[in-house]
Amino acid sequence: MKLHVFHRTRYRYATSVQESFNEARLQPISGGGQVCHNFLLKVLPTSRLSHYLDFYLNYVHLFEISEAHTELSIEANATVTTVDTPPLPLAATPAPLAQIGACARLDRCYDFLQSSTYVEVNADLWRLAIDATQGQTDAWQAAQAIMGHIHREFRYQPAATHVHTHMREVLQTRTGVCQDFAHVMLGLCRALKIPARYASGYLYNGPADQLKGAQASHAWVEVYMPGRGWCGLDPTNNRAADGHYVKVAAGRDYADVPPIKGTYRGTAKRQLIVDVLVSRLEDDEPAPPDQRVDGSV
Repeated sequence: MKLHVFHRTRYRYATSVQESFNEARLQPISGGGQVCHNFLLKVLPTSRLSHYLDFYLNYVHLFEISEAHTELSIEANATVTTVDTPPLPLAATPAPLAQIGACARLDRCYDFLQSSTYVEVNADLWRLAIDATQGQTDAWQAAQAIMGHIHREFRYQPAATHVHTHMREVLQTRTGVCQDFAHVMLGLCRALKIPARYASGYLYNGPADQLKGAQASHAWVEVYMPGRGWCGLDPTNNRAADGHYVKVAAGRDYADVPPIKGTYRGTAKRQLIVDVLVSRLEDDEPAPPDQRVDGSV
């Protein structure tokens, strides 16, 4: 599918702030069957942008605003083509669960088997994972069983948590949003030695779809399957990631991939407004004008 993503973040401060230093992870990747054709990042007040690839090869744009300001607007536009089928069929059985532990010797997997900022791997979590995957002998099928367990047993409730909620709290309340469900799934998969990483991006909700987490930043999980690579599963919607998903970044958990992160000097009183719109384009429909892949303004 050819999709257009619009993401605008606005901060309104109670009084003037200054010395604002920020980084943005908003540019969709090109890879894994997804191609980002165009990307434009606009910042107001106007700021000079630079960019680099972080440790996990996510695009990061940097900018700073030294002068005093009462509002900050960060607007991203991207045109992306996605593959409309999952990278691995749900019925596939590519890797015996008893042998998946060998992935710990792979550099690409090691970080995604450990505890991280919002995910804790321990003996109690291992017992929960065993219960959720009872009878499964294949790693891919076990990961799907974990996804289905979270979808059934946890309740999707916006505003029940915040971006810094730890997996432990979500396990207690059994409520949360896509970020929380992804963190729980990461922990359960890692407890079984299945490499699992946090994926962030967007979800297109077509006219006939009823998907949770659409028209907002979305989060899901990618598990590593030997011989197949990273394959996406979405516990919020109990489905494999396909062409409805636009991937922006991946990391150990949310702490590695926040859309906007920064510091400033001034009041802590502020209003945050986020607008996201993911729309489908016809294959021959041009991208919105004045877009460039380098993220310049």
